[in-house]
Amino acid sequence: MTMVTGIIAAGGRGLRMGGDRPKQLLTLRGVTILQRSVTAFDRCDHVNEIVLVLPPDLAEPSVAATPDGTPLRVVPGGSRRQDSVACGFDAASSSSDIVVVHDAARPLCSPALITRTIEAALRHGAAIAAVPANDTLKQRVAGDGRFVGRTLARERIVMAQTPQAFRREVLAGAIALGRDGVSATDEAVLAERAGHRVALVEGDPRNIKITTASDLTIAEHLLGETMATGRVGFGYDLHRLVEGRPLVLGGVHIPHDRGLLGHSDADAVCHAVTDAILGAAAAGDIGRHFPDTDPRWEGASSMDLLRAVVGLVRSRGFAVVNLDVVIVAERPKVAPYVDRMREAVASAVGVLPAAVSIKGKTNEGVDATGRGEAIATHAVAMLTEM
Repeated sequence: MTMVTGIIAAGGRGLRMGGDRPKQLLTLRGVTILQRSVTAFDRCDHVNEIVLVLPPDLAEPSVAATPDGTPLRVVPGGSRRQDSVACGFDAASSSSDIVVVHDAARPLCSPALITRTIEAALRHGAAIAAVPANDTLKQRVAGDGRFVGRTLARERIVMAQTPQAFRREVLAGAIALGRDGVSATDEAVLAERAGHRVALVEGDPRNIKITTASDLTIAEHLLGETMATGRVGFGYDLHRLVEGRPLVLGGVHIPHDRGLLGHSDADAVCHAVTDAILGAAAAGDIGRHFPDTDPRWEGASSMDLLRAVVGLVRSRGFAVVNLDVVIVAERPKVAPYVDRMREAVASAVGVLPAAVSIKGKTNEGVDATGRGEAIATHAVAMLTEM
C-alpha cells in the first residue's frame, strides 16, 4: 500500500490582503480558508496523514485527528514558503512514499485533483497541477518594464497550481537544494533544478489562490451565494442524574456526586449537538445511527459519536459553520468548564472555538431539572454546503 503525506503550507501572513488576521483564517461562506484546504485532503481517500504548517505564533505543535479520522500534525513554519515546506517534510512520516504539497491559500482544491497529482507522481516521480494560459502572454523588456520585449507562444505555457506531488526521495533532494541556498517559488522549481522531470496534470480553473481581497470575492462567487444554502438544525437531550456515574458534558469530566444515566457516557451536550447537526443535514437522529439496543455503543464516548456524525454530513457535502448550546442544570454550575467544553466540541466538529457557544442556565427550581434530578441540553447547528 502506498503511504501518502499531505503537507499544507499555511506559514505565511498574507500581507497583501491588508487585514489584521492571517488570510488563512479568513472565512468563505462561514468556513475558514485553512479549514477548507484541510478538508479537501481529509476527504481524499489516498491521503494517509496531514502535516499542517502554521506561523510559529499560531502553531502549537500537536498530533490529533481530523473529523474523517486522518492523522493531523501541526508544526511551526519558517520565514519563506520553501522553509515552511521543509519544516513540514521533516515532520512527515519516514514511511511516506508520496508527499503532496499544497498552499492553504487554494481552498477550492478538490480531492479528485489531489488524487490526479498523486497518481502522476507515482508514475513519473514528480507532478504538478496546472492550467493552460488562455491570454496572450507578453514578456517585458529587461530593465524597463514599460515596454514589450517579445510575445510568448501561449500554447507552450501553463500556469502552475498546487497540489504538487513527489516521490519522497525526489522531494528530499529538492528540499536539500533549497537548504543549500537555492531560492524558488515552489518545490517543482527545486525538483527541476535537481534534475528531475516534472509531469503536468490537468488543474482546475476554480482552484484559485487567495492573494488579494478581490480573490476572496471571486472565491465567494464560485462557491455560490453565502446564505442561499445555509441549513439550520435543532437538537435536544435530557438525562437523569444518578449515583455511581461520572458526569461528562461537552467531553469534559465535571466533579459531581452524580452523573448522567445513559447507554453511552450520556454526554447530553454532545447528544444535542449531534442531533442538531443531523437535523440540519436531514440525516436522521442519534438514535437511528447509534441505537441504545446495540451493545457496540454501551459506554461509548459521545465525542467519538459526534466525530462520526460530522464525517457523515461531510460525506454528504456539508460543513459545520457554528453551534449554539444551552445547558439547563441546577447543579453543578457549568460556567467554570464552558471554555474547555467549547474547545473539545470545536475540535470534534472541525471548527474554531470561536464558532462554538456554550452557556449554562438553571430552571429556577421548576420540574425535574429544577429539582436537580436531570440535566437538559438544547443545541442549534448551522451547516453550509462545501
